Amino acid sequence: MSHVITILVATMSGTAELVADEVAAVFEDAAYIPRIMLMDKATSSDLKPGSYLICTSTHGTGDVPDNGKPFYSELEKSRPSLKGVLYGVISLGDSMYPNTFCFGGKRFDELFEALGAKRVGERLEHDRRSGIYPEDIAREWAAEWITLLARRSSETQAS
Repeated sequence: MSHVITILVATMSGTAELVADEVAAVFEDAAYIPRIMLMDKATSSDLKPGSYLICTSTHGTGDVPDNGKPFYSELEKSRPSLKGVLYGVISLGDSMYPNTFCFGGKRFDELFEALGAKRVGERLEHDRRSGIYPEDIAREWAAEWITLLARRSSETQAS
């Protein structure tokens, strides 16, 4: 039986969506079924128990990208229980803005945790000034994250 991973994408310029496409290929290679969903199409009712990857850039002064703002606001207001949700975060940012670096991902991470979801692994924070393409580092991170997700999923099922 294959396991579905929903990749929730918030982006301004399309970079986070490119990263999501690359990560989806890693998931497929590991026999997972990736489902990419742009956040402007997402609602809180889409968040059922399961596995999610948040892939977001940061905009303005540490804001969630425009296409993710309605989803983020809905989650903040409706406060659904995300018990049974396992998630990871890929956050894109620019260290030229150290006070708000990768805050798009940090905001979603904090909100998901506050709503009862459990993060798997560490948040990936990519600095556009690093000289490393975000999709390259994300593919490496995703391969490790899948291993952690599989371990966490089996622990959850065993308890």
